[in-house]
Amino acid sequence: MAKTHALQGSLDLLVLELFLRRQRLHGYAIMPAIACSPGEVLPAEEGSLYPALYRMEEAGWIRAEWTKKDTGRPARVFEVTASGKTQLGAVESHWRAVNLVLNRVLMEA
Repeated sequence: MAKTHALQGSLDLLVLELFLRRQRLHGYAIMPAIACSPGEVLPAEEGSLYPALYRMEEAGWIRAEWTKKDTGRPARVFEVTASGKTQLGAVESHWRAVNLVLNRVLMEA
């Protein structure tokens, strides 16, 4: 079966939730955290992840700062803001409503 881009529309929810659970993550650490699903159902690629991070930062949902890794290399770490927590609640509520409709339709099939 061809891979579909199931992540589209769910990226904000996933990223905000990850930042809430694991504070101060760098962008590269998000990709394996999302892609750990069986069969990589929700692949997170740099081409979609980093623009989403910049967009969420611009919206004030996350903030970033530069730090150094254990290796001494610089890394940009992100964390969710109060505004991001509010947005997460709204996105999660919407996702649950969509999921309810999808499950209802799929159960009728």
